[in-house]
Amino acid sequence: MPFVQIIEYRTSHIEELRALRREFREQSAGATGAKPLRGIIAADGDRPGTYLSVVEFASAEAAAEASGRPETQVFFGRLTELMDGPPRFTNLEVIETWGM
Repeated sequence: MPFVQIIEYRTSHIEELRALRREFREQSAGATGAKPLRGIIAADGDRPGTYLSVVEFASAEAAAEASGRPETQVFFGRLTELMDGPPRFTNLEVIETWGM
């Protein structure tokens, strides 16, 4: 069953955060094992400086495998340095999709 993780955070360094995300994607492009299927970064239109990353995985197990990797832990540590406070996580098991 698909799994979606939403990470909500505040940052005044969104362009640096996006560049770091691109760098991580490029570095892990050839890696084997569980990876996100897709992701988005969205700006909250009602709260300036607040962003949400929405990341889809094939399953909760794939998400756990991907986040348990040492390189992911290093990446996330660097990412949180660009955040203005701790991120908030929402973990969702997808039960229905449409329009895809």
